[in-house]
Amino acid sequence: MPPSDAAGPLRRLIRYARPFRSRIWLATTCSLINKFFDLAPPFLIGVALDVVVAQEDSFLAHLGAPDLSSQLWIIAVLTVLIWSLESLFEYFFHVLWRGLAQDLQHQLRIDAYSHLQGLDLAYFEDRSTGEMMSILNDDINQLERFLDGGANDILQVSFTALTVGASFFLLVPELAWMAVLPIPVVVWGSFHFQSILRPRYAEVRERVGILNGQLANSVSGIATIKSFTAEEQETERLSGLSASYRDSNRRAIRPSSAFTPLIRMAIMFGFVAILVKGGDMVLEGALAAGLYATMTFLTQRLLWPLTRLGQTFDLFQRAMASARRVLDVLDTETGLADGDVSVPVESISGSLELRNVDFAYEEGHPVLSGINMVMPAGKTTAIVGSTGSGKSTLVKLLMRFYDPQDGEVALDGAALDSLRLCDVRGAIGLVSQDVFLFHGTVRENIAYADPQASEERIVAAAKSAEAHEFIMRLPRGYETMVGERGHKLSGGQRQRVSIARAVLKDPPILVLDEATSAVDNETEAAIQRSLERLSVDRTTVVIAHRLSTVRNADRIYVLQDGQLVEQGPHDLLLDEEGVYARLWRVQTGVALSA
Repeated sequence: MPPSDAAGPLRRLIRYARPFRSRIWLATTCSLINKFFDLAPPFLIGVALDVVVAQEDSFLAHLGAPDLSSQLWIIAVLTVLIWSLESLFEYFFHVLWRGLAQDLQHQLRIDAYSHLQGLDLAYFEDRSTGEMMSILNDDINQLERFLDGGANDILQVSFTALTVGASFFLLVPELAWMAVLPIPVVVWGSFHFQSILRPRYAEVRERVGILNGQLANSVSGIATIKSFTAEEQETERLSGLSASYRDSNRRAIRPSSAFTPLIRMAIMFGFVAILVKGGDMVLEGALAAGLYATMTFLTQRLLWPLTRLGQTFDLFQRAMASARRVLDVLDTETGLADGDVSVPVESISGSLELRNVDFAYEEGHPVLSGINMVMPAGKTTAIVGSTGSGKSTLVKLLMRFYDPQDGEVALDGAALDSLRLCDVRGAIGLVSQDVFLFHGTVRENIAYADPQASEERIVAAAKSAEAHEFIMRLPRGYETMVGERGHKLSGGQRQRVSIARAVLKDPPILVLDEATSAVDNETEAAIQRSLERLSVDRTTVVIAHRLSTVRNADRIYVLQDGQLVEQGPHDLLLDEEGVYARLWRVQTGVALSA
């Protein structure tokens, strides 16, 4: 679970973005300079009106330009210069903020994905694929959208309020309070709506994660859906989740939509006050016409951008809800601490040992109790038992997907938790009953263990796995696309590709987890032949339900209800007339003829 962090998501995001600090400051500087030049035209309009009205007594005349034509040309040159600089810095801040958004979201996605890969297997077993995809895609893209425009809007609105407010108090202090009067209302409204929107957008992100999870499940299980003619049922299920997501958005839309109209009404009172009171002062001769025009335009420049605060805060709250989810992933600590001892694969002989191992996925529900096993280097060890006896859990402990609650698993005499995880898993080749092939070519899937493998090694691995012949019969041979999860291949073909992948890895330890449980007899015979070749002079651990596949093992361990009940070679276990003998008779049909 991620640690509780009292800091808000914005502070956590700022901490994460420290490597980008110089670029953030540069983009911020360009945004503020652009806004500075954007605020200059109202002053130029006031100066131009002053020239037309006051003529030889104008502000520019007092600065040393009595000629009216010269004054207008000065204004024209300043206008061209200011507008050019404003446009230039607008280009700069767009390029900088958008580039920063792209680089930050790229780094965040890579860091989040990399961190996810290092988390315990339990983390993924408790979460749906769709939820993870929602975080890695939707949430990170939401942050990108905020950095694209929202950050600049907040900076420029804040700069405008400070600059124009200060100008008002310097130029016409008696009118300044009228211009800034709506600002406290706007600020209060912004924070008030922010507090309303924050939990609603958190709910929106949660709902979209659930929805994506269901979509991923439905697409992955499309064959099952069709076989049960459950299309309508799945559509109704998705409709319910989509409706929940829609309703969550609606609960956020209502206050979000109300923000801008309410702020606009507050702004209207400030603008009308300046318009009326300033006009009276001009008529009374207490205020110059040019200054009145400047004040009027500045009031609009001050107050009108505040109407965008609703959209900006809406974008901000969506981004912060997403940031919290992404950063929670990054802050999640793995329960498996990496060991300090490095063991090069060529130095591993491959002996494995379980010493008084207890394990439970949930407290109070033991899966393995007091397990002691020795799997000698270079020998074949089989682990058998009925469904639910704990066989596959042993595989997870050997691969160090989990650590036992008590006892330890050792490799060449050293506890697994003292060794580097990458060395432990690099020394083991796993061939599972649940074969996973990546969407790509047959060649790419075989070469997954070594992407730089030569053509000769890939073909040799396929031949060792008795896969070469069927591969050559495929439409494009080794370049044939296998489809998502390898669905274009049969179960036996997928299994042989996975064995070829293990052959190419050439590990000192081979773990076969029900590798032939889902294939026909002919395919099983072919797979068994390839596995026998692969097991020569290699530590091999065979997890099997079919006892015929392990009768030649050097030692067989029998599990029942998470406990080790028998051990020995095949013939000795048959003579003991225990659990193994009973299973053997059931599977061979002897029990039926007794």
